[in-house]
Amino acid sequence: MVGGSRIRQIGWALVLAICFALLLALTFKVNAVKSDVRLAERRIIAAQQAKLMLETEFETRASQQQLSDWNAVEFGYSAPRADQYLENERQLAALGTPRGLDAPAPVRVALNRPVAESEGLFAEWIDDGDEPETRPQAERRELAAAAAEGLADRLARPAVSMAVAAEVSQ
Repeated sequence: MVGGSRIRQIGWALVLAICFALLLALTFKVNAVKSDVRLAERRIIAAQQAKLMLETEFETRASQQQLSDWNAVEFGYSAPRADQYLENERQLAALGTPRGLDAPAPVRVALNRPVAESEGLFAEWIDDGDEPETRPQAERRELAAAAAEGLADRLARPAVSMAVAAEVSQ
């Protein structure tokens, strides 16, 4: 009887293995169908969005004639003519009005770039002559040196009084 129960155990193990294989195959099939359903749902949503966009465009195009009529009658608008286009910036500038007498002058700001000492922002004020250096000249020399330094050098040292340079056009 021991041999018969051994065959039964092997039979049950085989039945369980077949059931497990069928369950695994069924799981894969269900996941494949779920994936197809999700893909179909995405396509349906995309089609609904495209339909909504087309409906909006259709309604807009259908009302263009009405909008054109309103523009012509109510507001006096019309499409631009060929003689209304400008060929260059000079024609555009010619349409502008001159600045009023009491209007402030526009302010132009210079860039702060490191330059050589002889070509610095304050080079014309710095005198290399033999006369003794006064306090304003020393301050100007310090400002010229600060203008010639790089950003990293200026940030590395303690704060120095810096003048902001701006040019006002006349």
